[in-house]
Amino acid sequence: MPRSVNHVASRARRKKVLKLAKGFFGRRKNVWTVAKNAVEKALGYAYIGRKHKKRNFRRLWIQRINAGARLHGLSYSVFMGKIHAAGVELNRKVLADLAMNHPEAFTAVVEKVK
Repeated sequence: MPRSVNHVASRARRKKVLKLAKGFFGRRKNVWTVAKNAVEKALGYAYIGRKHKKRNFRRLWIQRINAGARLHGLSYSVFMGKIHAAGVELNRKVLADLAMNHPEAFTAVVEKVK
C-alpha cells in the first residue's frame, strides 16, 4: 500500500504562514523557512507588545494626572492618596481624561479631595 501524505493540509499550513508574512522584506515574505522564523518572531513581539501597551498607557495616564494635580499644588502621590482616602471611585484612565480634556471637572475632583 502506498504511503499517504496529506499535501493539502501541509500546503494550507504553509500558505497560512506566508499570508502572515505578507509585507515583510526580501526572502522573509516568500521563502518558507525564512518566513516561518520571521512570523514566529513577529508573533512573539506582538504578544509582548500587547502587554507593553497596558504599561505604557498607565504611565501616560499617571503623567497626565500628575501634570493636572501639580496645577493645584499637589503631587501625584499625594493626590492619589487623598482620592483613595476620600473614596472617589475614578480610575486613572478617567482622571487622565478629565485632567486633559475637562480641566473644570478635574478641578472639582481636586476640590472634593482637598
